[in-house]
Amino acid sequence: MKKFLVALCALLLIVFAAAEWILPSQIEASMNMTRAHAPYDISDEARQLHESLFVADLHADSLLWKRDLTKRSDIGHVDLPRLNEGNVALQVFDSVTKTPTDLNYQRNTADSDDITKLAIASLWPVRTWSSLYERAVYQGGKLQALAAKSELELITNKKQMRNFVSRRATGEKLVAAIFAIEGAHPLQGDIGRLDALFEHGLRVSGLTHFFDNELGGSLHGVSGQGLTQFGGQVVRRADELEIIIDIAHASPQMVKDVLDITTRPVILSHGGVKGACDSPRNLDDDLMKRIAANGGLVGIGFWKGAVCDASPGGVVNSIRYAIDLLGAEHVALGSDYDGAVTTNFDSSELAVLTHEMLANGFTEQEIRHVMGENVKRFFLENLPEG
Repeated sequence: MKKFLVALCALLLIVFAAAEWILPSQIEASMNMTRAHAPYDISDEARQLHESLFVADLHADSLLWKRDLTKRSDIGHVDLPRLNEGNVALQVFDSVTKTPTDLNYQRNTADSDDITKLAIASLWPVRTWSSLYERAVYQGGKLQALAAKSELELITNKKQMRNFVSRRATGEKLVAAIFAIEGAHPLQGDIGRLDALFEHGLRVSGLTHFFDNELGGSLHGVSGQGLTQFGGQVVRRADELEIIIDIAHASPQMVKDVLDITTRPVILSHGGVKGACDSPRNLDDDLMKRIAANGGLVGIGFWKGAVCDASPGGVVNSIRYAIDLLGAEHVALGSDYDGAVTTNFDSSELAVLTHEMLANGFTEQEIRHVMGENVKRFFLENLPEG
């Protein structure tokens, strides 16, 4: 009987280990894919230029997954070794707290939630299983823990950003991170939670994700409505706290309403430009011009839904269109890495974009702007003073 109990306990431990490590890894491997390809041929000129750049990306969902980001992985798109290989200086990491089952770019409701299943399978703390706010806090804590055990620099204010930029300029191969939330539904109708998340390091806040919420309509929701009264309160409080507003996934009317009341520039962290890719994921060109006119940034994504052609050349084509439409100082990288998307290159391979831009006649100044100088300037100007 004793041997049977020992064997049973061993079997349960194996099942537990499988649930904690194997299942989450299998889920991510099926969702965050990089298409197989031969190594990209990068010219010496492009490689030399790339190594001199301040590279920055406005959106990655890596905190959602059960991976040690200090170690290089064959799963997903982002980890610290691959960021270093790609010469990435700054990565915005988002907390994803709710996604509908069978999500699409046309019409989603808030009636289902795949993140609950992932949280349970990944053995997140029980408090996260039923609270979107606790999920955001937990993922922010994961980023803080990552910074504590690695050379990652967690940036929350201008002073830290200025110090980081100075150290990078002297040749230190550092990577900085800024914490964001994808949609403000973790507030769950409580404006006080915005202040609480600010204390947990939040510096960029999306408003909606794939469904309408208490703030207003999603680009992929059912209402198409603009800001609600609560949404307006959140925008004004974010301005007071100097939290940067991200209008990615917001309905066109919500974007217009935000631009009417905000006192600060906003970002569209990840997406595309409709004139380059007529996808339901993208806002129209006139609205993009309003974002730029307000001093904002548009992050160009690396997946088909944002750029139609997700090859390196296709991404660069969308970047070219965006520069011509908005001006080079308003265009940035917005990969959506680790965001349940399939790409043609991961964060270690970003030199392929530098190569493609050079090959397509981009000026060095345009390349520097898009690859990260715009993001660097934006955060130097718009983070809290510290």
